[in-house]
Amino acid sequence: MLIDTHTHLDDARYNDDRDAMIARAREAGVDRFITIGCDLATSQSAVALADQHDFVYAAIGVHPHAVKHIQDTWYDEFRRLAKNKHVVAYGEIGLDYHYNHSLPKEQRDRFREQIQLAHELRLPIIIHTREADADTVSILKEEKASEIGGVFHCFSGDAALAKEALDLGFYLSFSGIVTFPKASALRDIAKTVPLDRLLIETDCPYLTPVPYRGKRNEPAYVAHVAQQLAAIRADEPGMSPETIALATTGNAKRLFNLA
Repeated sequence: MLIDTHTHLDDARYNDDRDAMIARAREAGVDRFITIGCDLATSQSAVALADQHDFVYAAIGVHPHAVKHIQDTWYDEFRRLAKNKHVVAYGEIGLDYHYNHSLPKEQRDRFREQIQLAHELRLPIIIHTREADADTVSILKEEKASEIGGVFHCFSGDAALAKEALDLGFYLSFSGIVTFPKASALRDIAKTVPLDRLLIETDCPYLTPVPYRGKRNEPAYVAHVAQQLAAIRADEPGMSPETIALATTGNAKRLFNLA
């Protein structure tokens, strides 16, 4: 049993075979999925998809790239969406100074607002951070995000960020990046994360793991992330892909309050 904790199932790249793609994942042992909103429209799509399947859950929120588009009515709509029983998290939210599709100050202001809304909604948060470690951690501390908890999704930071995240009580989620040949530093970090704070994801359709690099990613491939994590930690007693599957599934159920 596996849970892919970060997918974009509404992406247009699945329009021709979405049902078949979901079926392939289920056949590969992926028991549940969380599909993620990045703005109002994709949050609405995520909830609509979750309503169609009792094994799909949704997260709602605005990605840092898109916060420049937030309108006055958006947060009220998020409050409405959050009443849906399939909504289990607020995100993905955070800071991205690599592209700066939204101005850094606007990203910081909207990040604070969305953490505050997550507090109001009593939802854990899903964090996206890129080249913004210090500001991300500072805002999480100032906004008391540890009270609601959450996950640093698609973790690709350094050991210092991993420690800060764990000290805040957050989980670290690893994606197909951990399988990339040049990701040895990330594998070293993944080896040190306590088993009870570990999650797995695909971030599909992005970041396709080895051995499928160059192809569209899909949830079935999260098994390769679990296998890589087991290989990294092979010197731990009783370690296997099944151990990783059991641990990460239990962690996902706990963080996202899944039945």
